[in-house]
Amino acid sequence: MTPLPAFSDNYLWLIQFGALAWVVDPGDANVVEQALSLSHLTLKGILLTHHHADHVGGAASLQQHWRCPVYAPDSSHPSYQTMQTIPVHAGDSISLLPDGILSCEVLALPGHTLDHVAYYVNQQHLFSGDVLFGAGCGRLFEGSPAQMYASLQLIAALPVETLIYPAHEYTARNLAFAQTIEPDNRALHQRIEKTQWLRNQQHPSLPTPLSQELATNPFLRCEQLRQRPEFQSRSALDVFTELRTRRNDF
Repeated sequence: MTPLPAFSDNYLWLIQFGALAWVVDPGDANVVEQALSLSHLTLKGILLTHHHADHVGGAASLQQHWRCPVYAPDSSHPSYQTMQTIPVHAGDSISLLPDGILSCEVLALPGHTLDHVAYYVNQQHLFSGDVLFGAGCGRLFEGSPAQMYASLQLIAALPVETLIYPAHEYTARNLAFAQTIEPDNRALHQRIEKTQWLRNQQHPSLPTPLSQELATNPFLRCEQLRQRPEFQSRSALDVFTELRTRRNDF
């Protein structure tokens, strides 16, 4: 799993198996083509999590060049009309290679957008798009707080060893926000130090294990945060809604 940096802070994730590759959310076709050429890879498919331009912008060009399938949410959004897509739904299983060697399950995760999905590859690697970030979560452009909270709970219920591959390098900023919520969280302080070191070395802070998110991501810790004086007597959904509002202004 290789992150291909694009734009100011996107990661286009390249899934490689031998000389074959799949790409998640190719917002920039040139970035993908350069990576494929450098490593002598053949693009076998494209996985789209949602319709925003920085996630789908290069998909049509890549499909035209490689004649490969594009898996996308079952949506009539105009962004998907520039290519031939295979619509996916919650619970679908996509076989990327024969005999189950490489496959993924589709999770429906509305909130950031109504059509947002994620791809859970080999029950180990979750490509979460713009729903879950390192120590944060996506903005609510189309969905409701209740929808996003439910989507995050679905992720939180996965095995803790799951590795999560968000589409943006937002971790450092999200950790700074998380520290304003839980200044006494020891795991959070340790993660801040580690992330600072990684970014100073120009390394990605991602992927991130779910276990780390459960310990440091405030949007996955709403139940625990209810024990803090400022959130007492409030539901976990109310806590999430308040956190998302605060993060918007942070």
